[in-house]
Amino acid sequence: MNLTLRGRLPENRKVRAGLAILVFFALFALAGPFLVEDAFGLSATAIHTADGMQPPSGAHLLGTTATGEDVLAQLVVGSRVSLLVGLVAAVISTTLSVLVGVAGGYLGGTPDALLTAGTNIALVIPSLPLLIIVASYVKGRGGWLTVALIIGLTSWPWGARGKRAQTLSLRRRDFVTAAEMTGESRWWIITRELIPSMAPLISASFLSAVVLSMFADAGLSFIGLGNINLTSWGSMLYWAQNASALARGAWWWFIPPGACIAVVGIAAGLINFGIDEIANPRLRKPGRAVRRRAAAAALRTPEEAR
Repeated sequence: MNLTLRGRLPENRKVRAGLAILVFFALFALAGPFLVEDAFGLSATAIHTADGMQPPSGAHLLGTTATGEDVLAQLVVGSRVSLLVGLVAAVISTTLSVLVGVAGGYLGGTPDALLTAGTNIALVIPSLPLLIIVASYVKGRGGWLTVALIIGLTSWPWGARGKRAQTLSLRRRDFVTAAEMTGESRWWIITRELIPSMAPLISASFLSAVVLSMFADAGLSFIGLGNINLTSWGSMLYWAQNASALARGAWWWFIPPGACIAVVGIAAGLINFGIDEIANPRLRKPGRAVRRRAAAAALRTPEEAR
């Protein structure tokens, strides 16, 4: 990431708001389970049938499930699994898309033809049915890491195509030509010149991949193809739907996990918008000082302006 982009990131309000939300959820996932279980004595798996479907109260701030499990405890414990799935899957898909897209776009010739053909074949196959088929095949054979691998390995092609197009526009720039003339290796140029120049695109695609991976995990769990015995935001939605929580008016069971997924998506969107504003001068808004000077200049009379 270049120095200009790095220096402007903390100053952008959208980036600061998005990062604040993500940091909150990261702390929520890391420290929350210990606080909930140790400080408040709540358990995400303890069953108390007599307390089933209790609305929010002092004893259970977010109510209980049909079997009396505390929804707040499940929300806190499940955040760790959902965020880990989104993060690991995004790392896998982004890494594959960068390697395939940048290498193909820069190398050209036969390597580019082979990588592009592989990308196009992967794009032709509908990702959602493929994801469902693979997830159903390995159902019950692994935990959250298996789900993250499945999502990451089936969601890279679109990112690879975008990064290849960006690489094609960069490979004839002066800084790449200068590196080639000094005798730098292709791998050095790809890792030291091209990838850093694409930092805004890569960071934006990574954040989008995190959110999309969380949505995919929640969707797989919702239809019963994820590990429903592992507490996550997706499994909470599955069990809520299985117990007809919507029909029974138990809003406290399905709204909190859905809202958490939505808020994480909003945070990623804010960071993406902020990066776009920083990287693209046309989207950049003038600062307060510039706006004040422009307003003062607009109020000046023609005589004062002279």
